[in-house]
Amino acid sequence: MEDPAARLAVLGAGVMGVSITTLALGQGVPVLLVETDPQKRAGARARIERELRTAHLLGARPDVPQGQLEITDSLGDCRDADAVIEAVTEDAGLKVKALTEAGAMTGPGTVLVTNTSSIPVDELATQLPYPERLVGVHFMNPSYLIRTVEVIRGARTGEPAVEAVRRVLAALDRRGVFVGDGPGFVTSRVLHRMINDAARVVQEGRATAEDVDTLMQDCLGHRTGPLRTADLIGLDNLVDSLWVLHQRTGDEGCRPCDLLLQKVRDGEHGRKNGRGFYTYPGAVV
Repeated sequence: MEDPAARLAVLGAGVMGVSITTLALGQGVPVLLVETDPQKRAGARARIERELRTAHLLGARPDVPQGQLEITDSLGDCRDADAVIEAVTEDAGLKVKALTEAGAMTGPGTVLVTNTSSIPVDELATQLPYPERLVGVHFMNPSYLIRTVEVIRGARTGEPAVEAVRRVLAALDRRGVFVGDGPGFVTSRVLHRMINDAARVVQEGRATAEDVDTLMQDCLGHRTGPLRTADLIGLDNLVDSLWVLHQRTGDEGCRPCDLLLQKVRDGEHGRKNGRGFYTYPGAVV
């Protein structure tokens, strides 16, 4: 991706798709953002512009010329991309469909990256025509502030794909930590269960969300607290990931607690729509 004409394609304009796109643009990397939902597509540019302003306020590189953004509803437009990053809903079937279509539209030199937080990379790769092209890269939100990512090489991942991901991360000025494949990898396997337990404490009435986060911040050094982190992830996304972990590990600690399920049913999804464990005035759905 050192070629100035190189381009990144991101599939999905949800929380993570917008975050990854913001990161890339801020590093001067052109991005083709693919979103089939008309409502999400219509609002994507404004959301990305807001995130870019936030990134600059918080110290993102102001000296780098911003990458060019193109938004489309067609996967066919990503045929010239050097890398395709899938950031769709945490559903294996949807991810396989998106990655299969992206693989068919691009050449063998285009690396396919899944941003899944919980689904084993090899589980997805076994269902793809070109499993050797798939690598997992788990970006954290907000991607433009968190400089380290998990990189997961599946059993079928080829060396050219691994080297391509190294180049992508270098272009994005991100450090990749390679970890083993499996449900939840490292961060989600540890963090999501912890968030579930934190929400369960609130559900039981033993502490408020603020109390839990304050204790985890001040006593254990967690930067934001687990429940503020849950709001940042998106409670709906968190519940999806917990179900993935529960189904693939059998760990009852990963079964989403009743409070999380109720909040999702009530439409309280966190920062992205203004209300989760906390309220966020001015949030845009």
